Amino acid sequence: MNAEQQPFERHTELARELRDANYRYYILDQPVLSDIEYDTLMRELQELEERFPELVTPDSPTQTVGTPITTDFASVRHLEKMQSLDNAMNDEELGVWAERLEASLEGAPVGGYLCELKIDGLAIALTYENGRLVRGVTRGDGVTGEDVTNNVRTIASIPTELTGPDVPELVEIRGEVLMPVEVFRKLNETRAAAGEEPFRNPRNTAAGALRQKDPRITAQRPLTMIVHGFGAWQGGPAVPESQSAVYELFAAWGLPVSDRYKVLPDLAAVKEYIAYYGEHRHEPVYEIDGVVVKVNELSLQRRLGSTSRAPRWAIAFKYPPEEVRTKLLDIKVGVGRTGRVTPWGLMEPVSVAGSTVERATLHNRFEVARKGVLIGDTVVLRKAGDVIPEIVGPVVELRDGTERAFVMPEHCPECGTELAPAKEADKDIRCPNSRSCPGQLRERIFFMGKRTVLDIEALGYVAATALTQPLEPVDAPVKDEGDLFHLTVDKLLPIRSLVLDQDSGTPKIDPKTGEDKVVTFFANVKDGSPKKVVETLFTELEKARTKPLWRFLVALSIRHVGPRAAEDLAREMRSLDRIFAATEEELTAVDGIGPTIAQSIIEWWKVDWHREIVAKWKAAGVVLEDTTALDAPRPLAGLTIVVTGSLEGFSRDSAKEAIQNLGGKAAGSVSKKTSFVVVGENAGSKHDKAVELGVPLLDEAGFRVLLNEGPDAAKAVTLNQE
Repeated sequence: MNAEQQPFERHTELARELRDANYRYYILDQPVLSDIEYDTLMRELQELEERFPELVTPDSPTQTVGTPITTDFASVRHLEKMQSLDNAMNDEELGVWAERLEASLEGAPVGGYLCELKIDGLAIALTYENGRLVRGVTRGDGVTGEDVTNNVRTIASIPTELTGPDVPELVEIRGEVLMPVEVFRKLNETRAAAGEEPFRNPRNTAAGALRQKDPRITAQRPLTMIVHGFGAWQGGPAVPESQSAVYELFAAWGLPVSDRYKVLPDLAAVKEYIAYYGEHRHEPVYEIDGVVVKVNELSLQRRLGSTSRAPRWAIAFKYPPEEVRTKLLDIKVGVGRTGRVTPWGLMEPVSVAGSTVERATLHNRFEVARKGVLIGDTVVLRKAGDVIPEIVGPVVELRDGTERAFVMPEHCPECGTELAPAKEADKDIRCPNSRSCPGQLRERIFFMGKRTVLDIEALGYVAATALTQPLEPVDAPVKDEGDLFHLTVDKLLPIRSLVLDQDSGTPKIDPKTGEDKVVTFFANVKDGSPKKVVETLFTELEKARTKPLWRFLVALSIRHVGPRAAEDLAREMRSLDRIFAATEEELTAVDGIGPTIAQSIIEWWKVDWHREIVAKWKAAGVVLEDTTALDAPRPLAGLTIVVTGSLEGFSRDSAKEAIQNLGGKAAGSVSKKTSFVVVGENAGSKHDKAVELGVPLLDEAGFRVLLNEGPDAAKAVTLNQE
C-alpha cells in the first residue's frame, strides 16, 4: 500500500486483482500471476484485514476458495465444502503454526504429523455410492464445482468401483488430478513434431484435459490421480481414527494413494522431511510445489476445526517457486563448444527455485519463433532442478504493443564468421570456424575440466578463459585441446585476462572501476610467484593422464558422442587408435552406436588438426587405451546395473567405473533388462521401479560381493529374496 492509498482503496484493489487471478487460473487455465505473486498479494490482503476487520466481507478472496463456476459444465454442489490450505513459506512460519496448534489443544499431545507432497494438480472430488463411482466434480469455489464425471471415467487410475465388501454407502474422495512430467514432455514432443503449440506446464495441461467437452480428448491426454482426503462419509464402516489409517483403507479399496507420505513424531522430523524433498524435488514422477503437514489423529482435526477458508489442523509448506514471471529485456546469442549458436534471454533479475536468475536459454531460432516470444514481453520463466533456466513462453495478455521480434544474427558473435546450419535440415545455426573461434575453444577447454569429463578441479571457466584468451602481449598457451598437457609454469605466470560471463561470453564489469574486469589468475600480483591454483592444476593434469579411455573420447567434443556412447565404444574397442581406424560397419556393430554417431566420429578424424590433438596427447604421455589385459576376467559382462542413492564407499562415478572395469554396463534407468539395482541412502523412484519389476536389489555390502565374487554370489545376498 503506497502512502497515498487508503486501506479501503487498497483492499478493493487487491480483492479485484485476486478475483481476476482466480478466474484466469481456475476457469480459463491461463494464469497471469505466478504462485509467489498470488501468495504475496493474498498475504497483503490478509494482513490488511487483520489490521482493519471492518474490511472483511463474505466475498473477500480471504473468505472464499477458487472462483464461481461460469462454464458450460453442469454445476454441482459439494456434499461438504472443499477448503483451501494456509501456507508457510519458511521454518519460522511453520513453527508459529505448530505453536498455535499446541495452544488450541491446551496441552493435549499432537500425537504425530502426517506429511505428504503438495502436488501441483487440479483438485477433484469423487462421489461413490455403494462402492460405485457416480460423480466427479472440480473444486470450483469450494461450495460448487463442475461435473466432469464422464472425463473422470477415462482416467485409468481412478476405479469405477471400489474393491472389497466393506465400503461406505456414500463416500466423497478428494485428491489431485495430474499429468506426470514424462507424459507431459512426450505430449509436447508430439505436438512440436506436428507443428502445434506446446502446452505450458503439466498442471494447466491436466486442467484443460479434464475440462474437455469431449471425453475422447481427455482420454488421449493420459492423466492420473493421487488421493489426499475425504469429505462426506455415510453408512458402512466407521471412519478410521487417523489420516494414515484412512489412506491404508483407501489403498485397500483400490484408490491411488501416494507411497511418499510419512507419519512423523515431531516438528524436527517434519522439517527433515520438508528439507529432503526440497533437495529431491524432481524425484517424484509428478510436479510438486511443497509439502502438506496434517495432524494425523482425526479426533484432533475435528477439535481444531477450520476457519471459513482453511482447516486449522493442516498447513502447506511452499517451496521457492520454479515458475515465475519477469520482463524479457533482450535476446542475445552465445557460441558453444561445438559451434552451436544459441539465443538466450536477458531478463529483469527474478528469484526462482531459491536463486536469482537474469539469463535463460531459448535453444535456437525455431524455438524463439515456436514459443512466440518477443523482446519486451512478460515471460514465464521455469527452472527445474539444476537445469539451466528456460523461458517457457510469453504472457500474451500483458503485451502493450512496444514488444519487438528477435532477429538471428548472420555472423558469429565471437569471431565474425558467417553462420550457417551444419546440414540443410539442421535446426541449429553454427559457427564453422571450429579451430580459430575463441568462443568455441574456450568452451571446449572448460568442458574438458568438468567432473563428468576429465575432472580437472582447477580448470574452471576463469582458467579456461585465461588459457585461451589472455590479454596482449602474452600469446595463448592453449590453442587446442592437445596443448593442455604441455603446459609449464613459465607459460602461465605472465597471463592476465578478462573475466567473462559464463552464460554469454561477454566481459563482466568491475564494480569498483566500472570497466571490464581483469584478473591475474595464475600469479600473485605482488611478486609474480605462482598461486596455489597452479600447483593444483598440474597435480590434476597429472592424474588426468591415466583417466579411463571413455573420458578422453568425450573430451574431444565430437558431435553426438556423449558419455554413454563413449563408454560403449571404449568397452568394446579398448583404444582410441582402434576407434578412429574403424569403419562405419565396425562402429555400428557396437551396442548403442548408430549411423549418426559412427559418421560423426569418421568425419571428425578426417580433419588434420583433430589428428594433431591426439598426437600431442600421446607425446605428453596421455594413456589413450584400456590398459587392462585383454584376457583379464570380465565377470559382469552382459549385465546391466543401476546405482541409486548415496553409497558410503563409492561416489556415483567410481561405482560406475567399477562396474565398467569388470565388463558390466552402468545404466541410468531401471527396466526388465536390468540385472541388479544397487540401493544406497535416500534411494528414490528407481528402487520402487526395481521392486515393481522384481529386479534383484543389493545394498552396498551386496554391491561389493558383486564386484569381488561375481553375480552368482551376489544373487545369494539380494535384499528382495523370497
